[in-house]
Order: sequence, then structure tokens, then C-alpha cells
Amino acid sequence: MMDEAAAVSRLVLWFSPGFPTGAFGFSHGLEWAVEAGDVSNGADLTDWIAALIEQGGGWSDAVLVVLAYRAARAKDGAALAELAELALALQPSKERRLETSVQGDAFLKAVETGWPNEAVSRLHAASPGPCALPVAAGTASAGANLPLAASLCAFLSAFAASLVSAAIRLAPIGQSDGLRVLAALEPLIARMAARAAQADLDDIGTFAIRSDIASMRHETQFTRLFRS
Repeated sequence: MMDEAAAVSRLVLWFSPGFPTGAFGFSHGLEWAVEAGDVSNGADLTDWIAALIEQGGGWSDAVLVVLAYRAARAKDGAALAELAELALALQPSKERRLETSVQGDAFLKAVETGWPNEAVSRLHAASPGPCALPVAAGTASAGANLPLAASLCAFLSAFAASLVSAAIRLAPIGQSDGLRVLAALEPLIARMAARAAQADLDDIGTFAIRSDIASMRHETQFTRLFRS
């Protein structure tokens, strides 16, 4: 494994808002939730993101990160190809598929530019089509010898931070409230990352129906800032 200081530095960079994945253009359906009044303050946003991390897209993505990490460590191209296909098939709407594939492809491109590794090359060879973000993240993290637990925490923290950033731009909360939301979510992120690290394929499953509906409704929302 990479030494701890170097691993932290790499993860902070890869999962920071400045890493060129285009995350700023997506809201995971949150824009419709704000329009519909489901999310109107910091408490609402905390509950919304927590539900996604515990039983929505955040949870299933975390498990996919783990499965891709294991497949990459095992140098199993066939398993990586199956996971890439599954990750896209799991998306509940057109926009959520776009969200994960655009970010996943951009993530891999950025990693290959600065930190090429054998695992990412193997993923491309096995599955040359669009790649969902969690599969890209798990594969790249394994290829760079980053620790799984830290990679999961970084991935889920980035997921939460992206939604908080979207909420601030949509204006139901300000920056101070956004910081409070992120602070409140820290224990949950650590707990769910630890749980996901022990998960297998049978643990993938979601029950965040309002979020799925939000992503579908967003496709026809009259005024939009985000692509999802």
C-alpha cells in the first residue's frame, strides 16, 4: 500500500471539487427536490443526503467501489466488465445514468493523464464503453494501491459535498448551513464506509424512491441549473 501521507494527499486531490469530473453540473435530482419543497433548509438537506448514503444511490455506489476495488486487485478484467455494465443498469433514470457515466469517464481520463496504472488500462480493455463513477473510482484506487477504507470515506465525502454545493447554488441554504450539514454527516459517512467495505454483490439495493422520482421529474423541469 502507498504510505499514509501520500495516500491522503492523493485521495484529497482525486475527490476534491477541483478534480475535473464535471460534478458541479449535476445535482442527483436535488434540484427538483428543492423546487418541490422537499428540501428547504439545512435539516432537510441533512436528512436527504443521509437517506441517499444509507439506502440510496450513495450506498449502492459505495458497494460498487468496493467490488471494483476487489476485482482490480485480483486483476479480473471480466469482473470489471460485468461491474461496469451493472453499474449503468442500476441507474433509475436517464439523467442519473448520464451523471455517473460522464463523471466516471472524466475521472478515468484525469487519472490516466497524471497517474496511469495497470488497473485502469485493464478496465478500458475489458469495458471500452461508458464507465460509472464508482467503478472508475474503485478501479483507480486499487491500481494506485490506495487503502480501501480511506478511498470509501473520500468517495462518500465527495458525494455529500457535491450535493451540499448544489444546494448552496440553488439557495435553500447558505455556506454556513452547508458546513453544518457536512459536519453532521461525518459520523454517518464513516459508519457506512466501514459497512460497505465488508459488503458483497448481494448487499446492493436501494430504497430512496423520492430521490429516484426526483431524478425522473428533473428531466422535464421547466427551469434548470443542473444536468440531473
